[in-house]
Amino acid sequence: MAGVATQASLESAPRIMRLVAECSRSRARAGELRLPHGTVATPVFMPVGTQATMKGITTEQLDALGCRICLGNTYHLGLRPGPELIQKANGLHGFMNWPHNLLTDSGGFQMVSLVSLSEVTEEGVRFRSPYDGGETLLSPEKSVQIQNALGERTLGSRPLTLSPSPYPVPSEMTKRDVPGFAIGGLSGGESKSQFWRMVALSTSRLPKDKPRYLMGVGYATDLVVCVALGCDMFDCVFPTRTARFGSALVPTGNLQLRKKVFEKDFGPINPECTCPTCQKHSRAFLHALLHSDNTAALHHLTVHNIAYQLQLMSAVRASIVERRFPDFVRDFMGTMYGDPTLCPTWAADALASVGITLG
Repeated sequence: MAGVATQASLESAPRIMRLVAECSRSRARAGELRLPHGTVATPVFMPVGTQATMKGITTEQLDALGCRICLGNTYHLGLRPGPELIQKANGLHGFMNWPHNLLTDSGGFQMVSLVSLSEVTEEGVRFRSPYDGGETLLSPEKSVQIQNALGERTLGSRPLTLSPSPYPVPSEMTKRDVPGFAIGGLSGGESKSQFWRMVALSTSRLPKDKPRYLMGVGYATDLVVCVALGCDMFDCVFPTRTARFGSALVPTGNLQLRKKVFEKDFGPINPECTCPTCQKHSRAFLHALLHSDNTAALHHLTVHNIAYQLQLMSAVRASIVERRFPDFVRDFMGTMYGDPTLCPTWAADALASVGITLG
């Protein structure tokens, strides 16, 4: 479970979600998040900038790709560079020179990802720093303190923080007057069958007029399925991390551009992609950069992979608004797996549970 309600979200939480359209068959919905740093169209994928930056891409490039919200991580930012330094830079927006929206989490996910370095106590979670081995106690109070330091001087300009929603969602949780809910505790190694059922159970109990943020989900199939199950917001390091291994995301899955088959392939990664990498560079060029250990290749692939995620979510949203989401899902699965009926069983079961059949 990750995410906490800060003081900002507990004080008469504003209604930040406006529903634009809903799928008549599934739980998919298109909306708008009305936030202090601009409106964000949903469903939305949010790139992860763990320490106020994303590896392999600049904030200016993120802006140009159309990204309007990205993430920071309270635990990591609390260790390095530290909340005091960020506060002196007029908050996280000023520190990273990002004019759009930010979402911060509580650091709770590190209880899972850094389990070998942590110990849960009554006071909070005691971590050994992955950087220098020093000990730090992340209590609920400390987490909120760091998040408040990441925000700017006025309450309305703080990075967005949503309340956690452990699965299954208690009725008590939905009564809280918070801006939205984050579904956490998933993407931690559970089976896909368990995963989608817990997502479906959570969205069935959460209020319709507040955003639902599914934490740590970034595979294309997972994104499409979980939109159908009623989720609005997603984040994951997957697109940036897989780029650093030479993998480019495409509608059929991914291309491992280190492979020799791309050595003389002068086409773009994806002919339909409008990102700068696809507009200016060939697969052969990227293949050559990867084999010369030129870090520019990782930069170009990162730009493309984030663009792929953003373009995918934009296409999903358009299909909901235009009342053709079930057809979009079938086309997506057909392209990804060669035939919609060949998609993973868990995905077919999840979609069928909300009225979308692939046969």
